[in-house]
Amino acid sequence: MLSKDSKIYVAGHRGLVGSAIWNNLLQRGYVNLIGRTHRELDLTDQQAVRDFFDRERPDAVVLAAAFVGGIMANSLYRADFIMQNMLIQCNVIGEAYRHGVKKLLFLGSTCIYPKNAPQPMTEDCLLTSPLEYTNEEYAIAKIAGLKMCESYNLQYGTNYIAVMPTNLYGPNDNFHLENSHVMPAMIRKIYLAKLIHDGDWTTIRRDMDQRPVEGIDGQSDRNDILNVLAHYGISDNRVSLWGTGTPLREFLWSEDMADASVHILLNVDFSDIIGIERYSSVHYGAAVDGAVDRDHTAGRGGALPQLGEIRNCHINIGTGKEITIRQLSDIIADVTGFTGTVVFDSSKPDGTMRKLTNVDKLHRLGWKHQVDVPDGVRRLFQWYQDSISI
Repeated sequence: MLSKDSKIYVAGHRGLVGSAIWNNLLQRGYVNLIGRTHRELDLTDQQAVRDFFDRERPDAVVLAAAFVGGIMANSLYRADFIMQNMLIQCNVIGEAYRHGVKKLLFLGSTCIYPKNAPQPMTEDCLLTSPLEYTNEEYAIAKIAGLKMCESYNLQYGTNYIAVMPTNLYGPNDNFHLENSHVMPAMIRKIYLAKLIHDGDWTTIRRDMDQRPVEGIDGQSDRNDILNVLAHYGISDNRVSLWGTGTPLREFLWSEDMADASVHILLNVDFSDIIGIERYSSVHYGAAVDGAVDRDHTAGRGGALPQLGEIRNCHINIGTGKEITIRQLSDIIADVTGFTGTVVFDSSKPDGTMRKLTNVDKLHRLGWKHQVDVPDGVRRLFQWYQDSISI
């Protein structure tokens, strides 16, 4: 059990996921937190990560840093999505083990599941059939990350837990049109189309200054702004969105996700997940360069044949509820006051048609969500408006 003065490193503490977890820990009284921006610490640099762990020696790690994006970004930057994420994961998990970190929480994504997985998706669906092609590289990286956690636990008796949140949205979300996820992208597109119709160029320019698009910012010529927004399907009272609008999606408010993640970090051990009553005490020597000898009491599945095969130890984090993309656009239009037209471009990919998580394991571990989509969209739109009024 982590004490209130335990030193906790949150990798990716400025992002949507990491910032929500950071704030949740603070609210619970865990104030000895460490965070580094990408400029301060490049997690793809193995030596830099090792030096950081040498200096700070955290008791626990939350690995929320990742190279992320939506369908367009996943399609354009396939090599980056697999390489950047693999480097981050290998460096942080490897150094956490080398430095004797007591607890590690790895954040993945439900895109790890097969394209045609049975719905709702249980943890046991993993690796049962092919992945969705448009985000295959990111999914493979995240599968590797959860398998690293699982394998370190089984071989070395560590206590690394992997959680797989569904589609997240919330404060500090990514609204950049080139690589944002579906909900913030839709909110920004629909709101900008309304602003163009209203002739509110003061707000449009503030928006573009906060989040330039392809080098076009709020100081650019009005026609240049309109042209670049049109490229992303945004015009006067009209928005074009990718796909047919029929895919079903589950959305989780980021602060709910953070609460679930911290609940698991503080209250759930590997033993709780694999469900064995007693562990074998395992002693081993230095396994990697510089690692110290440690005694662990842990479930070493690889060394205990009577336990059978141990896999799929990760935990889904979601709501167990879903809506279509078209229904989501209707909610956003209502919240933003948009009265124009939303059209769907069926020549563009839909991605996976349905991605609903089974959250029975999460519920058994003592946690359920609080914020549903209509309320969450209102909260996110308010945050977005505040962000461009600064």
